[in-house]
Amino acid sequence: MARKYFGTDGIRGVTNGANMTAAMAMKVGMAAGAHFRRGDHRHRVVIGKDTRLSGYMLENAMVAGFTSVGMDVVLLGPMPTPAVAMLTQSMRADMGVMISASHNPYGDNGIKLFGPDGYKLSDEDEMAIEALIDGGDVTLAAPAEIGRARRVEDARGRYIHFAKSTFPEDLTLDGMKIVVDCANGAAYQVAPSALWELGAEVISLGVSPNGKNINDGVGSTAPELLCETVVASGAHLGIALDGDADRLIVVDELGHVVDGDQLMATIASGYARAGRLKNGGLVATVMSNLGLERHLAAQGIGMVRTAVGDRHVLEAMRAQGYNVGGEQSGHIILSDYATTGDGLVAGLQILAELVWAGAPASQLLHRFEPLPQLLKNVRFKGGKPLDDAAVKAVIAEAEVELAGTGRLVIRPSGTEPVIRVMAEGDDAGQVLRVVDRICDAVRVAAA
Repeated sequence: MARKYFGTDGIRGVTNGANMTAAMAMKVGMAAGAHFRRGDHRHRVVIGKDTRLSGYMLENAMVAGFTSVGMDVVLLGPMPTPAVAMLTQSMRADMGVMISASHNPYGDNGIKLFGPDGYKLSDEDEMAIEALIDGGDVTLAAPAEIGRARRVEDARGRYIHFAKSTFPEDLTLDGMKIVVDCANGAAYQVAPSALWELGAEVISLGVSPNGKNINDGVGSTAPELLCETVVASGAHLGIALDGDADRLIVVDELGHVVDGDQLMATIASGYARAGRLKNGGLVATVMSNLGLERHLAAQGIGMVRTAVGDRHVLEAMRAQGYNVGGEQSGHIILSDYATTGDGLVAGLQILAELVWAGAPASQLLHRFEPLPQLLKNVRFKGGKPLDDAAVKAVIAEAEVELAGTGRLVIRPSGTEPVIRVMAEGDDAGQVLRVVDRICDAVRVAAA
C-alpha cells in the first residue's frame, strides 16, 4: 500500500505548501506521539533541526503536537541528522525528530522520524502514523499530563565527543590542514570543533547560516568553492557535508572531487586490512559504478546492490550483517557507529586512512578508474512507458549488447514523472548510443 505523506526519507515539501505547514507539523507531532506511547512512564522525544528559516515554525508546531499528547520534548537546536539518531538512543527517548530537507534549497523543509532504537521508521510505523494524521483516534493528554519542553545545552558536546570516539586513539590529526564545508547547515558548529579538537588546523566554509543560505553555493552539492580553497590554502584534504550532514564528499589536495564510491572503497579496504569488515563486503545501490564492484572483487571483497536510497542500503546491511554501505552521492552508513549516514564520522574514517598510510589524498583515495557512466531523464505525462512492448524490446537488445562489458539501470523516479535511464560500460560511445536509443523509445511510448 502506497504511503500518502511519507516519501523515501520522511515527509518533505515546499514550506507552507501542501504537506509542510505548521498545521501539518502539529498533526505529525500528535500522531507520532500517540503512536509511540508505550506505557505509563513520562515519554520523551528529542527534536533537532538544520538552519532553515522555517525550522523555527515547524519546531514550535511539533512541540505543540507532542506535548498535547503527553510527550516531553527535548530541543537540541541545529544538529546533524545522525546526531539526532544517536541522541535518541543515548537519552533513552521514545522517538526522535529531525527537521530538515537535507541538500534541498532553504525554501523546502522536511520531517524525519526515528524510533527509540535510533533507526528511521518502518513502512508499517509510517502507515500507522499516516492513519492517525488522517483522523485516527489520537487521545489528548489530561491537563495535568500535558508534556513540557526544554532546551539542552550539552547536545553539541555529546555529539562531538561521540564523533571523536570513532577516530582511532593511536592516531592524531596533528599537522593536518583540513578545509571543512558545512553547507551553512546543521553541522556548522560541531564539525569544525571535532576536527580541531582532534588536532587539525581547520579552515571552515559554510559556517555562517542566516536561515536562507543553506546549501547555497556550498556543501556537498556545490563543491567548487571547497576545491578552490583546498588548493589555495595548501590543505591536505577538503570535506564537504550537506545541509543535515548525513552526506560526505571529499576533495583531495589537488582540488579533485572524490565521490562516495571511492570513499566506500577506501573505508572497506581499510576495514578489511584491520579485520573489521563484516561479512567480507559492503552494500551499495544500483547506481554505484561498476568500477567499484570490479575493484573490490580484485581484493576479494564482495558487494551487494540494492535499490536507490539509503533506506534500502540500511535494510540490506541489517538483514545480512554488513557494517559498511552507502551511495555514490556520499551517503555512507557505518553501522559499527551509527544507525544512519553520518558525514562527519565517515570523514574521520577517511582521515584515519590518510594518517595511517602517510600518503597524499590524491594517491590514496582514487582507488579505481570509474567506467564511463551516463544518466539521462525522460519526462512523461502519464501512463507506464516502461510497459510498452517497443520499449521492452529496445531494453532487451541493450542488455544483450552490454552483457559482460557494462550494465543498465532503468527506473521510474519515486518523486516525479520521470524515467531515469543509466548505462555504463567499457566503451563510452557504446554507452551513449544505448542510452539515447532507450530514451528515444521511451519518448515515443510516452507521446
